Parts: sequence; structure tokens; C-alpha cells
Amino acid sequence: MTPAPHSPEPTGLLIRLYNQVGAAVDITGNNSYDKVTRWHCNGCGNTSDCPEQDYLSSTRRTANAHAAACRAAYYHLRW
Repeated sequence: MTPAPHSPEPTGLLIRLYNQVGAAVDITGNNSYDKVTRWHCNGCGNTSDCPEQDYLSSTRRTANAHAAACRAAYYHLRW
């Protein structure tokens, strides 16, 4: 299996996790005390359900659960 390609760091990156095959799951926000944080999986493209309500602690918990279960290597749509 080919490793997941390197994902550039998004603006506002707070935490970077990795899924089961090495794709990055990024948690972004303005700072660690901000209520608006979100996560995005660079493997499958899944993202936070409602980032406007997510404190970092809950975002980290859901992102970590996603990273533990996700086996997608790379998310890229071609139209």
C-alpha cells in the first residue's frame, strides 16, 4: 500500500492526528479557547458536523474517534 500523500498544514492548525493509514485529520480554529473549532479528515473528506458549537475538547474527542476508525488513504474528487 502506498502511504497517504503529505497534506499541507491548513491555516489555524491546532492539532494534527493521523488515521489508520496515515492520512491527516486536522483540527483547526483561532486558538485553543475558541468555541469555533472544526476537524477535517484528509483521508475520506469527512468533517465536523457543527463547528460553530464545538469547543476544542469535544472536537478533539470526535476527531480522535474518527481517526481511530477511518481507513481512507486520500480524499480527492475529480469532476
